[in-house]
Amino acid sequence: MPHTSAMIRKAEHSDINQMIGLLKDLFSMEEDFTFNEAAQRHGLSMMLNNNQNRRIMVAVSGKQVMGMCSAQLLVSTAEGGVVALIEDMVVSKAFQRQGIGKKLLLSIEKWAVKKGVKRLQLLADGNNVDALNFYKKQKWSITQLICLRKKPDKN
Repeated sequence: MPHTSAMIRKAEHSDINQMIGLLKDLFSMEEDFTFNEAAQRHGLSMMLNNNQNRRIMVAVSGKQVMGMCSAQLLVSTAEGGVVALIEDMVVSKAFQRQGIGKKLLLSIEKWAVKKGVKRLQLLADGNNVDALNFYKKQKWSITQLICLRKKPDKN
């Protein structure tokens, strides 16, 4: 497969349709999420409309979005400060193993450092061995914590 040079930049509203395609690919690999185009479109719009505490970075070649990574700022009492939650880290299969994922993660980390974060955290599918190996190569550590979730009761 030919090596494609990717430019990493902040995502724009005009990227949403292509980012939805990436999310569809990502969610098809994860048992915990179901693809819902309307929900994903709304979520991406919300992310792009609050640039202060949220960021989506994309890898592009020309007009093609090859990958994306998002982050949101949270306050951690454990850290006594701001942390970044990284989500939606995905590179299109055709462009994997070319360093694009590493560039995306580094660009999000750079943004987070400018925001003063004390820790980066992300959730990864425990069955996605390729992703877990990738994160390990990027110096991410597995913790003893597990993720729990619940849909709120609508009283």
